[in-house]
Amino acid sequence: MPNIETTSGDKVPVTILTGFLGAGKTTLLNYILTERHGHRIAVIENEFGEIDVDSDLVIASEEEIFQMQNGCICCFVDVRNDLVEVLQKLLARKDKFDHILVETSGLADPTPVATSFFIDNEVAGQVELDAIVTMVDAKHIAQHVDDPLLDGRDNQAVDQIVAADRIVINKVDLVDDAAVGALETNLRKLNETADILKASYGKVDLSNILGISGFQPSYVAERAKLLNLDDHDHHHHHTHDQTVASESFTFDRPFDRARLEATLSAFLQENGDAIFRTKGILAIEDDDRFFVLQAVHKLMDFRPDHAWGKDRPYSKLVFIGRDIDRAEIEKMLETCLA
Repeated sequence: MPNIETTSGDKVPVTILTGFLGAGKTTLLNYILTERHGHRIAVIENEFGEIDVDSDLVIASEEEIFQMQNGCICCFVDVRNDLVEVLQKLLARKDKFDHILVETSGLADPTPVATSFFIDNEVAGQVELDAIVTMVDAKHIAQHVDDPLLDGRDNQAVDQIVAADRIVINKVDLVDDAAVGALETNLRKLNETADILKASYGKVDLSNILGISGFQPSYVAERAKLLNLDDHDHHHHHTHDQTVASESFTFDRPFDRARLEATLSAFLQENGDAIFRTKGILAIEDDDRFFVLQAVHKLMDFRPDHAWGKDRPYSKLVFIGRDIDRAEIEKMLETCLA
């Protein structure tokens, strides 16, 4: 990954929207593409060969990328078009939007989509991962998550929930409060740190799913809260899937930047299949800024943010995944300290 020294202000935040079939992603997209909400969003619909946004929105357009009446931009990417090419075309019109929202196919693990954004250097320098938002259907998710045929090892519904920074429980109008409460408890077992929001008919306050880490004043505490790192020093083994856990590590000494990047990158290349998310705020030797680490499986995004100011520099990293060897990671991180 090239280290392009720019402040995050120049980069377009990308939200990856995932969720099982029927969770309400399409309703949400139609809302984004047609309502007057005042946001300028580029929506990338990444369904393989099936376009499920209302067909009257998709006027037989010769263009892959077209502008909606409310100012949002829409583009469809299927197997025939390479996501990176479409992104390059889209980023050529960067004056037209402030945020990119990518919808992944309902059955997909959001990772490969995230990967396309950060693997291509030309694109990677212009975007930053804002958040992974997972929509769940209040009425039907339980059967996906508790499906006894799935031990969770290749249960995409579980993977999407574990990877999320935000979980939107949709269709709460269809179930009673007790059921929503039980669902929340189950989601918490899979993901202790994501904010959980509730919605009906996919009508989500967009400020809850866009610009989650992109636009707030960038103070360290604020950013730590956005990465949900506070109060997370103890690790738990989730009861649902014995092998999924989150482990966090805190260090007072600063890191050697080059060593840390090389080591983490190699570690994730080797173990990334089992590690869903890695997040962190890091203090780097001889640098007055704090650095933010965001990784999804093997894909790592590591960049400087703002100066620490009056906050005392520290580093905190969280790894979420299966069968994580805490001692091994701790030893590895210690070798990267300055």
